Amino acid sequence: MATLFSAACRAEIERNIAKYPPEQKQSAVMAALIAAQTELGWISPAVIEEVAQILGMPTIAVDEVATFYNMYNTKPIGAYKIVVCTNLPCQLSHGADAAEYLKQTLGIGFNETTPCGTFTLKEGECMGACGDSPVMLVNDKRMCSFMSHEKIDALLAELRIAKTNYAEGSAA
Repeated sequence: MATLFSAACRAEIERNIAKYPPEQKQSAVMAALIAAQTELGWISPAVIEEVAQILGMPTIAVDEVATFYNMYNTKPIGAYKIVVCTNLPCQLSHGADAAEYLKQTLGIGFNETTPCGTFTLKEGECMGACGDSPVMLVNDKRMCSFMSHEKIDALLAELRIAKTNYAEGSAA
């Protein structure tokens, strides 16, 4: 059977499956989707189908997980996904201002990607750091706190440089 996943990705999925009794291997669905997304960048319908086959689940059940949680990208995204917390505590601490500043600076709205493919902007729910607002999450892994306009500008510049350096390094 042809696979979308590398041997390393498949090994990561199998490692997570092994955490559960064989009759409960479906419990690894979230970890399997994360492994696939880490490797491929997003969760396509083909990825959902392959994860379902690996876990012995109906495809619709995997799709329900992938579309329920906002950490899964069910459409291609930019090199950097920036999620801005828009829950009420963050809104009361300049979260809305930070979101608007990002929209204006990047020239995109929520659920959009910059034409250059560098940034995708998303709206997020509580990130558990209300006292650090405005809060942003970069690529589901890096939490950024107290995001003033200056800190947003610095973050965007850093990410642009990182993308350029990565592109130059992979072209060599």
